[in-house]
Amino acid sequence: MRDIKIESKSTDGTAVIDESLYSRQLYVLGHDAMRKMQNADVLISGLGGLGVEIAKNVILGGVRTVSLHDNNNCSVKDLSSQFYLNKSCLGKNRAECCIKQLAELNNYVTINLVTELSQNIISKYRVVVLTETSAAEQKRISDICRENNVALIVADTKGLFGQIFCDFGENFIVYDDDGIPPKSGSIIGVSKESEGVITTEKWHNLFDGDYVTFSGITGMTELNQCKAMKIKKIGNYSFSIGDTSNFNDYIEGGTFTQIKMPKMLSFKSLREAENDANFTFMLMDLNKLENPQQIQLAFTVYHRFVEKNKREPQPWNESDSMEFLRMCLDRAGELNCEVDAKLVTTFSKICTSQLAPINAIIGGITAQEVMKACSGKFMPIFQYFSFDALECLRDETTMPKYISNGTGSRYDSQAIIFGDDVQRKIEDLRYFIVGSGAIGCELLKNFAMMGLGCGNGSVIITDMDLIEKSNLNRQFLFRPEDVGQPKSRTAARAVKAMNPELNIVHHENKVCAETEEIYSEFFFDKIDGVANALDNVDARLFIDRKCVIYRKPLIDAGTLGAMGNIQCIIPYLTESYASSVDPPEKNVPVCTLRHFPNAIEHTIQWARDKFEELFAGDAINAEKFLTDGNFRQELTSKRTKAAFEMLTSIKKTLIEDRPLNFKDCINWARNQFEDFFSNQIRQLLFNFPHDQIMPSGQPFWSGSKRAPMPINFDINQRLHVDFIISAANLRADMFGIEQNRDYSYAIECVREVIVPEFEPKSGVKIPVNDSEIEEEKAEDGEEEIDEIVIKQLCDELTRLDGHSFNFKALRFEKDDDENLHMDFVTAASNVRALNYKIEPIDKFRTKMIAGKIIAAIATCTSVVAGFACLEIYKIAQGFNDITKYQNRYFNLADNTYAFSEPKPAQISKFYNTNYTIWDRFEINRPMTLRELLDYFKKEHRLEITMLSQNITLLYSFFMSEKKLKEREHLHIDKCIEHIMEEKIGEHIKSLILEAYCVDEDDVEVEVPYIRYLLKS
Repeated sequence: MRDIKIESKSTDGTAVIDESLYSRQLYVLGHDAMRKMQNADVLISGLGGLGVEIAKNVILGGVRTVSLHDNNNCSVKDLSSQFYLNKSCLGKNRAECCIKQLAELNNYVTINLVTELSQNIISKYRVVVLTETSAAEQKRISDICRENNVALIVADTKGLFGQIFCDFGENFIVYDDDGIPPKSGSIIGVSKESEGVITTEKWHNLFDGDYVTFSGITGMTELNQCKAMKIKKIGNYSFSIGDTSNFNDYIEGGTFTQIKMPKMLSFKSLREAENDANFTFMLMDLNKLENPQQIQLAFTVYHRFVEKNKREPQPWNESDSMEFLRMCLDRAGELNCEVDAKLVTTFSKICTSQLAPINAIIGGITAQEVMKACSGKFMPIFQYFSFDALECLRDETTMPKYISNGTGSRYDSQAIIFGDDVQRKIEDLRYFIVGSGAIGCELLKNFAMMGLGCGNGSVIITDMDLIEKSNLNRQFLFRPEDVGQPKSRTAARAVKAMNPELNIVHHENKVCAETEEIYSEFFFDKIDGVANALDNVDARLFIDRKCVIYRKPLIDAGTLGAMGNIQCIIPYLTESYASSVDPPEKNVPVCTLRHFPNAIEHTIQWARDKFEELFAGDAINAEKFLTDGNFRQELTSKRTKAAFEMLTSIKKTLIEDRPLNFKDCINWARNQFEDFFSNQIRQLLFNFPHDQIMPSGQPFWSGSKRAPMPINFDINQRLHVDFIISAANLRADMFGIEQNRDYSYAIECVREVIVPEFEPKSGVKIPVNDSEIEEEKAEDGEEEIDEIVIKQLCDELTRLDGHSFNFKALRFEKDDDENLHMDFVTAASNVRALNYKIEPIDKFRTKMIAGKIIAAIATCTSVVAGFACLEIYKIAQGFNDITKYQNRYFNLADNTYAFSEPKPAQISKFYNTNYTIWDRFEINRPMTLRELLDYFKKEHRLEITMLSQNITLLYSFFMSEKKLKEREHLHIDKCIEHIMEEKIGEHIKSLILEAYCVDEDDVEVEVPYIRYLLKS
C-alpha cells in the first residue's frame, strides 16, 4: 500500500498547490478547481486496459487518494492494452501488479488497494468509477452511491465501441461550464435611464442572460461597486443592465467583465436512466445520429448475454451474433425503439477485443469526468455517452477468412478485429514520431500496445528537449529522477519496458533545415508514415512539406487546454496541413505597447520588452564584446552609425553605469521606477493633456486610448518595492554582485536614494501610431562616423579585461521560480497597469501570457493520441477511400465533438492535365539546363520562364546571355554547384525544382514541382 500525502499546507490549512508541477494543468482548471481535486478521494474498480488508463490520468491530475479495486487476474488478453502488466504478471491480481507503477506517477497522490466494495467503503469516496463490472453489480453500487451522495461513473469498452454513464446526484453544481476565460472589454459610454445601456469599444460577445461586473469607470462610480448584473443584449456593441437613472453621470473609461454563474444539474440514477425510452444521448459524431442508442442497447444486451451463457459472444460467430440480435430485438421491444441489425451483430462479433486506442479515448474522457465530479469545473456528460469507430473495419464480408487463429500472442485481441494479416502489417510498420512530449508519450504507449514496429518494423522518435518538472504532470513516461534527461531517450527506455518486442530508436534532434542531412529523402524512403506530436506551427509546416514531397501519410495531433484535434494527411487523397493552416496572430501595434495600453496583455508585453532592454539587449552585445574577440574586432573596424551606437551603449553598460555594490543596484532600480511610471507618463500627458481635442473634434483620450496617471513611489506599497527588489537583484546578477532579497534592507536602502526632479520638456516628439514610428526610423538614416571618435571609444573599451570582468547578460527563463525574471515582469506589468487603470493580475497568470505557455492536461493528450492511432489502423489496411478517414476536433470541457472527412486535395489544371499537391514531374535521367527547358517545351508544351531550387535561381527569361551560356550546358546538379560554389551533399537523393511556366498562348500557368533524381 502506497501512502504519500501532501504535507505542505497554506495558512488556512488547505493544501498548497505545487505550481511548478501542475502549472500547465492549472491554466486549464484554475486554482479553485485544483484545490477541490486535492481534497477528493476516488475509487476505480477494474484495472484492465480501460481502468489503468483512467487511473493514470486521474493520478496525474492530482486528486488526494486513488483506491484501486480488482478481483481479476492478469491474462494474455490484458497485455493488449494494460500497459503496466507484462508476462510475469500472468495469473496475478491486476491491481496488485500495477499499483507500484501507478504510484510513481504523482508523489502527491495516495494510492492504495481495496478488496471489497461494501457500503461502508464506497461511502468514503467522492467518485466511484466502475469498469468491467456486471450489470447487477453496477446497479448495486449505483444504489449505494445515490444513498451516500457519491458520484458514479460507469465506463466500458468492447472492441471498437465505448460507453460512459455519469450520475453526479440530484443537485450537482457546475461552477464553470466551458472553461472559456470570462469575456471583458472597454466601455465608451453608459446611458442614464431606466434601462441603462452600456456601449463598448469592441464587439462584446455577450449573450442575453449573461452576468457582468464593472471596474475603472469614472463618473458613474456606483457601477464599480455593483454585484454581478444580468444583461440584455441590444447589439454587438451594446447591452442594457437595468436602472441607472439615479447614478452619477458617466464621464469616461471602465471595463466590463463577465461573471460565470453556477448551474444546477439533476442526474437520474442508473436504474432510471437505463430504462428511460426517451433518454437523450450525448452525441459524439453527427454522421451517426442513431448509433448512440444502438450502442447503449448493445452494451445492455452484452451483459444479458453473458449472464445467460456464462461467457462472451465468440468472435465472428454467426450463431452467437444471431442470438445477440434476437436479444437486442427483445430489449428494443422494452424500449420501443428500432434495432440496427448490422451494428449490433458487429458488436457481438468483436466485443471480446480490447484496443489500446479505444481505451485511451474512453479512458481520457472518463478521467475528465472524474475531475468534473470532484471540482464542478466544466459541463459533465449528461448522462450517456457512446462511441464507435466502425469506419476502421474493412468490408465485413471479407473478415472471416482473415480472423485470428488465437496464437496466444498479446496482439490476439487486436487481431480479432482486423485479422492476422493486418496485425502483421501493423507489426511491420516503420513509423516516425516527431516530438516526445505529452502526445508523443501517449503515442508511444499506444504503439507498443498495438504492436506497431514490433515485428520487422520499427519506431523512430526524436525530440531535442530535456525533461522539466512541469512535464511530469502530463508526460507520463517520465519520473522526477528523469528531470534534466533527454525526453526521447527516456521515453524510449520507458516504453520498451512496457513491450520489450518494440523496435525503437531515439534521436535527440530537431527536424528542420539544419538536420536535413539526417532526415533526408533516404530517411523518408525507409519509413511508412509520420505522427506529429509538436507544439508549434513552423515545425508542423516543415514536416508537412516533407511528407508531401516524399508522399508519406502524416497524422498531425495537437491540444490546447481541454481541446484537441487531429488531421489526416494521406497521399493522393487529402489536402496537406499547410493547405488550411490558420493565419498568424496579429501583433499588437508598437504605439499601443509604448504609450496607449488598454489590456493587461499590453502591459505584460511592455514588461517583457523592458526585461530585454534592461538585462538582455545591450547586455548581450556587452557580453560578446568582452568574450568574443572576432565580434570585438569586427565592431571596432566599422565606421557606421550603427556600430558607433552599439559601442556607445556597451561603454554605458560596462563603464558609465556599472554598479559597484548592491546599493548602487537599488539606486538604479529606484530611478528606473521613477522614469517608467512617473516621468514618462508626465511627459506623455504634457504632450497630450487630458482635455486634448483632435482635429476631428473627438477627444484624444477616448476609445482605446486611456488617459494614464503618474504613480508616485510609495514605500508602503508592496508592489512598488517588489519592482525595486526584482530589478535591483537582476542588475546585481548581471554584474556579479551578491544579491540581497531582504525586504527590510531594500526599504532601508530606498529611503537613501535621491531621485532627480523631473519637468516635462517641450519639443519631445511622441508617435501616436506605428506609421509615425516608421517615419522616425526613415529620417534616422545611416551615416559615417569620424574614425577618431570610433578609436576613442574602442580605446576606452579595450582596456577592460574580459577575463576578470564579471559580467553576463540575462536570458529570460519563465520556469525558474528563483531567478526573479517573472517577479520583475509581474511587478513592472502591474505597476504600469495601475498607470492606465487596468486590473493587475497575479504572477501565475502573468507567467502564462509572458511565456506564451500552452495550457495542457493529461486527459486531453490521452484522447487525442487515441484518435490518432485509429487513423493509423486505416493507413495500415491501405484504405484509399477518403470517407474512411476522419479529422477530429473535441473539447472535453463542454463535450463538443466534431468529426469530418478530410478535405480532398485541391485539383489544379494545365491544358487537360489535372494535378494536386501530390503530383510532380519526374526527371529520372541527367539533363542539362537547356535539355530540361527543351524537354518541357516538347513533352508538355510549356515554356519555363523561371526555374529555381530552394533559394537558388537557375534560370529566368530576363537572364543575361552571358549567364545563360555559362549554365545551359551544365547538368542541373552541376549548374546548382556552379551557382552556389559548393558541392551538393551526399545525403541528397533528388532535387526539388520549382518552375514558372507559360502555355502556348503565353498565359501563365501553375504546374507541379519537378523532382530531379540524382541517385537511385
